[in-house]
Amino acid sequence: MGLSRSMAEPVIWPLNRLKALIGLLGLLATGLLLALPGIAHAQGAVRSVHGDWQIRCDTPPGAQAEQCALIQSVVAEDRSNAGLTVIVLKTADQKSRLMRVVAPLGVLLPSGLGLKLDNQDVGRAGFVRCLPNGCVAEVVMDDKLLGQLRSAKTATFIIFETPEEGIGFPLSLNGLGEGYDKLP
Repeated sequence: MGLSRSMAEPVIWPLNRLKALIGLLGLLATGLLLALPGIAHAQGAVRSVHGDWQIRCDTPPGAQAEQCALIQSVVAEDRSNAGLTVIVLKTADQKSRLMRVVAPLGVLLPSGLGLKLDNQDVGRAGFVRCLPNGCVAEVVMDDKLLGQLRSAKTATFIIFETPEEGIGFPLSLNGLGEGYDKLP
């Protein structure tokens, strides 16, 4: 499975604002990077369930307040050892919305993370770091992307093990809009 966009095209997700937010997100990374199935233990208490999504809350070390995120984890249909976790959150200052995707280790970093919504190509986002439980791609969610996620039925996140081989992770968007609206 490949994407129609070439590697030479710019990423259409608004990543330029992300660098300024990395410092703010350091605390969130510790508490809200939930485990991939079978790799590590999940953190945070489940506050509510919205369709196929959960709101989980935790107080990261050094944080003054509890922080919550909307989360869903999936396993590839044809590879039970490959999991993906999608985390949607508002920054502590409530000024930005982020989507953080934790992909399995071994992903081809230069190819980035692809996204299709209802089989329509949205583009790719770059990976920003790798942690012991996986490699992380982050995007600032603008109103357009949030609207697309709310109206679509399914998202397919695509990781690459080789430049030619993409692995698709279908993810239900059932409950994402409702869950996002309930995030503190």
